[in-house]
Amino acid sequence: MNQTQHICPNCKGRHLRVFYRVGGVPVHCNLMLDSRQEAMDQSKADLELNVCEECGFMFNRAFDESKMSYGREYEGSQGSSGTFNAFARSLASRWIERYGLLNKTILEVGCGGGEFLELICELGDNHGIGIDPAIAPRSTGRVRYIADHFGPQHADLPFDFVCCRHTLEHIPQTQDFISTIRQTLKNRQLVTAWELPDTWRIMTEGAFWDVYYEHCSYFTAGSLARLFRGCGFEISHLERDYADQYLVLGAYPGNGAGKVFPIEESPAQIVTSAMNFGRMVEEKCRIWRQRFDQWHGRRIILWGSGSKGVGFLTTLGLDDEQLRYVVDINPKKQGKFMASTGQRIVAPAEMADYQPEVVIVMNPIYEQEIRADLKQLGVDAQLVMAQ
Repeated sequence: MNQTQHICPNCKGRHLRVFYRVGGVPVHCNLMLDSRQEAMDQSKADLELNVCEECGFMFNRAFDESKMSYGREYEGSQGSSGTFNAFARSLASRWIERYGLLNKTILEVGCGGGEFLELICELGDNHGIGIDPAIAPRSTGRVRYIADHFGPQHADLPFDFVCCRHTLEHIPQTQDFISTIRQTLKNRQLVTAWELPDTWRIMTEGAFWDVYYEHCSYFTAGSLARLFRGCGFEISHLERDYADQYLVLGAYPGNGAGKVFPIEESPAQIVTSAMNFGRMVEEKCRIWRQRFDQWHGRRIILWGSGSKGVGFLTTLGLDDEQLRYVVDINPKKQGKFMASTGQRIVAPAEMADYQPEVVIVMNPIYEQEIRADLKQLGVDAQLVMAQ
C-alpha cells in the first residue's frame, strides 16, 4: 500500500510543497538482473518530491517502503574504483585520527558489503560489527556481520563508535531513525559519524540522474544538521567532501544546541532551490535529447551502471537502440542488464572491439580514471560529462 506522508519525516512539520514528479521509475537501481526481459519487467513506481518549508528536508512523499527489497542480489559497491577507494581510505584515516579510533570496536549501521568497516578496522587495529539486511551473516578475524535492520534490539552490543555511510537517504522515517540512534547512545558519550549524498548540489545543478526511487530522503547540510539537533545531538563536524558530492557529519549526544555551521542553508534557501529544480530538469532534458538527435547513428555508450546511470536512462527514456551498452568496472555487474531500459552491462575491455564514438560519463570525478582506461584500450572517443 502507498505510504503517502502528510507530515515531514524530519521535523513533523505540516507545511509541504510538491516540486518534482516523475512517473514509472524503477523501484530498484542496483539489483543483479540476468536478462533484458527481467530488466524491462522491473517493478516501477512514482516519485513525488516534497520540500518542508519548516526545516528544508526533501523526500519522496509517494515512497512505499514495502516495495523495497535489499537482498543479496543487490550490488551497490563502488569498491572497484581506485578513485573511490582512495577517498574511502582517506575518510577512514581522518575518522581514526579525529575520533581516536585505535583498538576500538566500530559499529557500522548499513555496512553494505563491509569494505569500509574492514578498512577502518585494519587501519586502526580495531574490531567491527556490521549491520545490514543484505549482508551474509558471518564473522571474520576482526568483524562480525549481522543481517538485520538496525533497531533497539542492538542497543546492548559492545561498541565505542557508530558510523553510517550512504544509508540515511534510504530511510523514510528519518527522525524516528536518528532518535533510535540517540536512544542507543543515551548512556554512552560516544561520537557518531555519517556520510551521505548532498542534495544541494543536485538541486542547484538540476542533476535529475541523482533522483531515484531507492533514495526516499534528500538532505542538504542545513536539513541534516537540523535533524540531528532536533534529535538531541550536538554536531562537532559538518563538511562537504568528494568534490562536494557528499556530506560528512560528526555528532555526539547532547541537548540539541551547539554551533551552526557556515555551510548550513536556511529552510527558505532550500525551498527556493527546490522550486527551481523542475524548470532546470526540463532544460537539462531538452539539451540531452537534442544531443542524442545530433548523435543519431553514432556509437554511444554510458560509463557507470549504478543509480545515476539508471536515473539518466529512465528519465530520458533511452533504449538500447539509442545507447547500446553501459560500461562498469565492477565485475559483479558485468553481463547483467540495466533496470527498465535493458542495456547490457559490459566490461571496459569490450570497448576495444566496439570502438564507441561518444562516452557519457555519469560521474565527472571519475573522468581521469576513465580516460586512462580508454587510452589503454585504444579507444579515441568524445567524453561528455553528465552535468
